[in-house]
Amino acid sequence: MLVLKPDTKNCMAALLLKDTFDSFLFMEGDITTFNKFHIDGYLQKKFFAADPESAAPDSDYSYWKDVRSFCFGIIKGKHTPLDFKFVLSLPKPAIQEFLTKHEIAFSITDVQGLYLNFRYNGETLQCITGTSLNTFIPDKSLEHSWDKYASTFFDQHHIRYNTAASQ
Repeated sequence: MLVLKPDTKNCMAALLLKDTFDSFLFMEGDITTFNKFHIDGYLQKKFFAADPESAAPDSDYSYWKDVRSFCFGIIKGKHTPLDFKFVLSLPKPAIQEFLTKHEIAFSITDVQGLYLNFRYNGETLQCITGTSLNTFIPDKSLEHSWDKYASTFFDQHHIRYNTAASQ
């Protein structure tokens, strides 16, 4: 686990105004403004079945690009939100690619998810990396590679940050 403390304005622009994180899946989110809004990223497949001309989604969760403007609509305004939390995940095909590229000897069935957890508490923004496995594996190579990937991703997208100690 790595805690990135990004520059709030810079990261919020990348998160809400640009396509920086659009290829990630949106697992869930909470936004507190004048109300508390909870958004479950799990797709309701029955909704898409009603329209035979629409393509079936390729995942069980929405992509961030499909909910980003909705979240931005809740957040924008004269007042900053009291808090928010967004959980993003790498999609399964990208996880397989990640395992191969980083030469990690895990099967795709071993990995539940590779996550970026964005948390804003009204004052500071954090992005906490996370990994979830379907079985116990003492090998930490996946976690270390994911932490490094997250730092590199932020660097490549010019999102300034400081790091906190790993736990």
